[in-house]
Amino acid sequence: MALLKVKFDQKKRVKLAQGLWLMNWFSVLAGIIIFSLGLFLKIELRKRSDVMNNSESHFVPNSLIGMGLLSCVFNSLAGKICYDALDPAKYAKWKPWLKPYLAVCVLFNIALLLVTLCCFLMRGSLESTLAHGLKNGMKYYRDTDTPGRCFMKKTIDMLQIEFKCCGNNGFRDWFEIQWISNRYLDFSSKEVKDRIKSNVDGRYLVDGVPFSCCNPSSPRPCIQYQLTNNSAHYSYDHQTEELNLWVNGCRAALLSYYSSLMNSMGAVTLLVWLFEVTITIGLRYLHTALEGVSNPEDPECESEGWLLEKSVLETWKAFLESLKKLGKSNQVEAEGADAGQAPEAG
Repeated sequence: MALLKVKFDQKKRVKLAQGLWLMNWFSVLAGIIIFSLGLFLKIELRKRSDVMNNSESHFVPNSLIGMGLLSCVFNSLAGKICYDALDPAKYAKWKPWLKPYLAVCVLFNIALLLVTLCCFLMRGSLESTLAHGLKNGMKYYRDTDTPGRCFMKKTIDMLQIEFKCCGNNGFRDWFEIQWISNRYLDFSSKEVKDRIKSNVDGRYLVDGVPFSCCNPSSPRPCIQYQLTNNSAHYSYDHQTEELNLWVNGCRAALLSYYSSLMNSMGAVTLLVWLFEVTITIGLRYLHTALEGVSNPEDPECESEGWLLEKSVLETWKAFLESLKKLGKSNQVEAEGADAGQAPEAG
């Protein structure tokens, strides 16, 4: 028994075809929007590629760009099919291709749903790539004279100013690395020598941060050095002086920014997916309604349209049977090829 059977007369078939034609052109615009969102996200990720550890984060924007292009192509073609469906002579050339086209549309909708889920689930991979990328970026902050790394200082400073953050997880991350280049250290100074000797790796570590960590909302001039030494500054307590520096780490700030972007894009893509599913269902009804016209010479006659020719369970069983037959035919062909090679070997 057919699933969700609906009766159509000539008037309903025409209205369905016209409505689907209009919806498909709206979907072309939606495809352009998805393409634009993917392109925007790719540009935003490339802006901070220096503080990201790998290129896995570009999977989602690349997928959005690809799905946007496919949406434009498929919906343009579907709009043409719906327009030609009003003319039996023009529809005849599409008739053999409509069923395979609907199967491709189903696969496209599945892929679009997976991309939508990736938009919401990208946070985990993004968090790890930002953690490693920021750590490496901070390590190379001092290499202003090293080719290939001389831009890292500017990148980190602009990042901390733009996102109002400091360090990877917080400003104390700067205490664990040497962020001042040896070029600007006076090695004849006793203080510099003592600090380098006191460190196992021979690094010059200070309880200070770059200027870009300073919070302009602080009522006092920014304190960058000797942050943990209360006696070095008048009326200062490093445990309560939160306004002096940005408190949030850059990993959390960037993660929050990209997560909000991804959630917004995921919501838009989900709406487009629902729209695409509606169009695919409408195309299926139009296809079965036109196939069910008993007398092609009488366009006014009634016909029946349905979503599935059989029930869901029967359709699933038929699908599994077709897969089994396909597997058996491939096995027979392989055995035949082996049998043909055996006499030749003899």
